[in-house]
Amino acid sequence: MQRRYITVDVFTDRAFGGNPLAVVLDAGGLSTAQMQAIASEFNYSETTFVLPPRDSAHDAQVRIFTVNREIPFAGHPNVGTAFVLATRAAKPPVRLLFEEKAGLVPVEVLTEQGLAVGAELTAPESLSKLAPMSAEQAAACISLTPADITTDRHPPQIVSVGLPFLVAEVASRDGLGRAKPDAAAFARTFPQHGCDAVYFYTRDVPPTEACDLQARMFHPGSSGLSEDPATGSATVAAAALLADLTPERDGEIKLRIGQGVDMGRPSLLLTRVVKRDGAIVSAHVGGGCVQMMEGTFRLQGEG
Repeated sequence: MQRRYITVDVFTDRAFGGNPLAVVLDAGGLSTAQMQAIASEFNYSETTFVLPPRDSAHDAQVRIFTVNREIPFAGHPNVGTAFVLATRAAKPPVRLLFEEKAGLVPVEVLTEQGLAVGAELTAPESLSKLAPMSAEQAAACISLTPADITTDRHPPQIVSVGLPFLVAEVASRDGLGRAKPDAAAFARTFPQHGCDAVYFYTRDVPPTEACDLQARMFHPGSSGLSEDPATGSATVAAAALLADLTPERDGEIKLRIGQGVDMGRPSLLLTRVVKRDGAIVSAHVGGGCVQMMEGTFRLQGEG
């Protein structure tokens, strides 16, 4: 059986930017072990597998794999998968609803002149503040000093809206650029509350970078610790945390967050968090996508 796949760069408007994603369109009949082997073969940060929905009221069941495990939810896989499905439709749908391990994930399709250009997801869970950490702990994980971490808005904290991340604020753009993952500090700190990754950002952004925050994210990869060029699930969790801390009780809080600049894959993630009566009603992250490659593969033993 020939199985189709499409690769896309997510959270970017240009080829070779953003975060690469492989989308396997004909995933019916694949075992979990086969999906994991295929994801490892693609060797992207994530690969998605599109299956028929369990409930016909939904658009698809989507399973998400890193190179070494299945995860319940992630940002750029949802955005990229929605974009791929929308580009294959005769008319791009306004909205898609995916069944995932974390629950139902609504994704709005972004269009320009009738063509799909990206997507925006709604986080599947409300904001959870799981555990604070010291500036010393967070700084050690990214090879900085405690003085490089600022805590005037929040301490380094594990938060989640579907997938947990340690979120920390770095005082300067210089500090953000100097950061490197420290394996020993990671091993001392993680896993904790299901978290094994650090997302860190700075408000010290030069005008040339054209965003409100600049961020980076380190996580365990196939060959040790690595960096992710655009992390929707972490970005939307951080945006929800920051919106929760603002004094506004009602309205929509928007942020433009850059990522991947320091690794040569510039990305732009657009977040919005809706608050009502001081509580977060919903959190969203979206951005552009660019299709890159298309092909087919056949697994040994299949007809």
